[in-house]
Amino acid sequence: MAENYNSDNMPDQAAKSMKGYKIVIILLVVVLAAIATLYFLQVNSLKKEARAEKAVLEENINNLIVDLDNIKVDNDSITYNLNLERQRADSLMEQLQKERNWSRAKIRKYEKELGTMRDIMRHYVKQIDSLNQLNRSLAQENVAFRQQISDERVRANAAEERASELTNKVKMGAIVRARDIVLSALNTNDRVVPRASRAVRLRVDFVLTSNDLATPGERNVYVRITGPDGYVLAGDISSLFDYEGDKLTYSAVREIDYQNKDLEVGLYYNGSGITSGTYQVEVYMDGYMIGSTEAYLK
Repeated sequence: MAENYNSDNMPDQAAKSMKGYKIVIILLVVVLAAIATLYFLQVNSLKKEARAEKAVLEENINNLIVDLDNIKVDNDSITYNLNLERQRADSLMEQLQKERNWSRAKIRKYEKELGTMRDIMRHYVKQIDSLNQLNRSLAQENVAFRQQISDERVRANAAEERASELTNKVKMGAIVRARDIVLSALNTNDRVVPRASRAVRLRVDFVLTSNDLATPGERNVYVRITGPDGYVLAGDISSLFDYEGDKLTYSAVREIDYQNKDLEVGLYYNGSGITSGTYQVEVYMDGYMIGSTEAYLK
């Protein structure tokens, strides 16, 4: 009789087990559906955030371009550098509009570059304000000279010469500028090669322009070379210098002796990471960015 009892209950136990399995499977399906829905909602939310941040970046770049276009100054050196920043802003906008694969790291990169350009523009605005103040001061000085020595011809002539000299120096500004910046790829024999694949190091040549207002003497000049991947080429992690309260990485540094005359300078980058593409070159001295250019290596 015991054997008959166990045999009769086996179908009921199997049915209960199958029912339990079905419940577990249903629960798993519900959980997976919930997880999939949450993932889909999260992805859509991230896409919306990326589009919103991209729109904000585009608006900020457009505002920067408008601000640069509105700056007017009667100074060839400042005008030249403002035009370079205008080109950089156009290039940044073009890169932003072509960007397809968004990430927070890329957004932060664009925001950082935009912040750097905004800081550079503020620097030039401050410099223009200083030049305008000096011009107003000079105008007042000219009036005072003319009033004090109107009866003495010799003193009047001396005052006019002094006023003319000060006017010319104010227009030039006190900052030494770098012009004719050229990036060259060199092989093992230090010969210029047309392709980055054959290069073992880079050379940056430029001319420090003459400036009577600048203080003569020895100082360091730094070069930052930003590669096609957006990273600054550097031979060592300790290659840093001070710029407006921050530590920036430099690619090459050289001590020069500036004597208020045109000075040809060449700096070498001997590290790795030389690839084909577009490079950004910036020159710094005395705490200022004194010149920049863009170069393409095949």
